[in-house]
Amino acid sequence: TKNKYFSSHDDAIWTAAWGKSEADGSETIVTGSLDDMVKVWKWSDEKLELQWTLEGHQLGVVSVDISHNGAIAASSSLDAHIRLWDLESGKQIKSMDAGPVDAWTVAFSPDSKYIATGSHLGKVNIFGVESGKKEYSLDTRGKFILSIAYSPDGKYLASGAIDGIINIFDIATGKLLHTLEGRFKY
Repeated sequence: TKNKYFSSHDDAIWTAAWGKSEADGSETIVTGSLDDMVKVWKWSDEKLELQWTLEGHQLGVVSVDISHNGAIAASSSLDAHIRLWDLESGKQIKSMDAGPVDAWTVAFSPDSKYIATGSHLGKVNIFGVESGKKEYSLDTRGKFILSIAYSPDGKYLASGAIDGIINIFDIATGKLLHTLEGRFKY
């Protein structure tokens, strides 16, 4: 008997996010894979059920996130695009050209108005959800950014780079507040 969980994607799953809808309290898991697909799953009664298969990316999906109200998913891909998806309808809301290797990771701000993404040039690019455009950048003057996280109050942003360096930014001023260097040298 073929287990449905083992046939979820046709390639490695590089990213997953879990969200809860403010509208109806339902829980959603979004996964992204090297098979170019984003899949949306409903989690209910300890069962996982495929709701949508979202097509549009041309290359592997490396990062996904869900807005804090649970209504929108963001995905980034090796195809240099960030795509926004309506989780209720399974339709693409918009596609944003982020530039080659400039959208490795995506993270919604706590108010869900912005998406932060890390670039291979050490910049954190902030995109507007409504505008679909890059609003501004935060420069670490460092190496490839692999991870990003907002503070729960949305005032700060942390980024982690390939060389083991963590940077903390003040969002309002764009100022780099702290740099913590690792021992790993790339």
